[in-house]
Amino acid sequence: MPTADTPASHASPRSTRTVQKATLSVMTLAVMNITAVVSLRGLPAEATYGLTSAFYYIFAAVFFLIPVSIVAAELATGWPQKGGVFRWVGESFGPRMGFLAIFLVWVESTIWFPTVLTFGAVALAFIGPDHKWDSALAANKFYTIIIVLAVYWVATFVALRGLKSAATIAKWGGIVGTIIPAAILIVLGFVYFFSGKPLQVTMAWSDLIPDFSNFNNLVLAAGIFLFYAGMEMNAIHVKEIDNPSRNYPLAILISSVATVAIFVLGTLAIAFIIPSSQINLVQSLLISYNDFFSFLGLNWLSPIIAIALAFGVLGSVTVWVAGPSSALVVVGRAGYLPPFFQKLNEHGAPSHILIVQGLIVTFLSVMFVVLPSVQAAYQILSQLTVTLYLIMYLLMFAAAIRLRYSEPETPRPYRVPFGGFGMWLFAGVGFLGSLIAFVLSFVPPSQIAVGSPSTYVWILIAGNIVFVAIPLIIYALRKPHWQTREGTADFEPFNWQRDGRAPGVRTAMQGTHPEH
Repeated sequence: MPTADTPASHASPRSTRTVQKATLSVMTLAVMNITAVVSLRGLPAEATYGLTSAFYYIFAAVFFLIPVSIVAAELATGWPQKGGVFRWVGESFGPRMGFLAIFLVWVESTIWFPTVLTFGAVALAFIGPDHKWDSALAANKFYTIIIVLAVYWVATFVALRGLKSAATIAKWGGIVGTIIPAAILIVLGFVYFFSGKPLQVTMAWSDLIPDFSNFNNLVLAAGIFLFYAGMEMNAIHVKEIDNPSRNYPLAILISSVATVAIFVLGTLAIAFIIPSSQINLVQSLLISYNDFFSFLGLNWLSPIIAIALAFGVLGSVTVWVAGPSSALVVVGRAGYLPPFFQKLNEHGAPSHILIVQGLIVTFLSVMFVVLPSVQAAYQILSQLTVTLYLIMYLLMFAAAIRLRYSEPETPRPYRVPFGGFGMWLFAGVGFLGSLIAFVLSFVPPSQIAVGSPSTYVWILIAGNIVFVAIPLIIYALRKPHWQTREGTADFEPFNWQRDGRAPGVRTAMQGTHPEH
């Protein structure tokens, strides 16, 4: 999901770097990647495709997950200074585009909160003994708003005390609320499949390949790309693994296969027991667990799973409330945000950004009352999250290609395989896949009732325009007094600033071609 800032480094990217002792094994890094990426809340959206969902998951892994992982590893090791994606994009296209990229990471995570917290609210609704009453409560828009805002502001107050306060919740939330429930769902799906009970989905090989003549089949599939977002988070750890040229791609392969397997098998488990026409984006995961446990005579386990899933949401939200905000304030204190937004409290948390973020989340949550249904609001906010995050990825892939030409001599402890051709291949495929998913995200899905299709499209278009315009306006209005001595001292200049050249332009001393 959203990307945190990369760790600070005060070594010049052109200086000789100290060789670090390997501290991560291949399997450890693979597990870290799986934990960063896997979430169960979006599985019902893809369960509407049945067996075809497997094709979409594999397609998105090839055209997005693997390119993101490989390309981000080179960027993170070549430019490990503070700023993360701001640094990477800014080195290539200048600070305006870099600020746009880091702002989009922050704002898309802000929009993401109502959707993931809606899932948590539904999980809490299903801890009662009467599943029919639970389902009615979960569909109640006012209940949803109350729970979303209550959990979010609790997480915000925890984040205001610093990231350390959320570490334990985040760790156990990931294990108890995601990994274990995912394993249980897959096992339940296999048990049901081999029991001989009638399946609600056909399993013919002909159903694996989608009907490309039906354009609507591609729309919901575009959302799969965001399922895989976040793998770039752990790219910075490529320096902590032995023989990264061999072992990092191996860790990526292992984590990619495992992630795809979890998504494919978890999605099919839902499709096995719930008819496609009855799948609800918000409730179907919990209903699937209920139906499986009822089939096995283990109804008492349903509330336990619901509590575990809700705890997983709390853990995820708690750490991500502070993550992107901390990344944005680091950039802002270098002169890119007004002093009001540079404020840090006594715990080092970006207090003013967190409060403003909370107000935005509160406003967006009200959409659950205005729009025709919780499901419609859920889909619109989810798609807006996708489009904004994909804009950032488009900038990241383009920057990676350009930096191979503008800074071929910058040391990169890890390089995308196959030289310049490999960079064009992996970054080019990632850029193309992200662009296709971006365009498809604006088409209303026929499988889900979203109210007026034109309203759906215009809300998405307006949302993208507004949230892209905001950072560009802030950058254009920046003032000299925004740049403080404390902030700039902790933030290294770009390489092109140090060299006295324009962003993305080679110096005369550099080679004329990227490494081949």
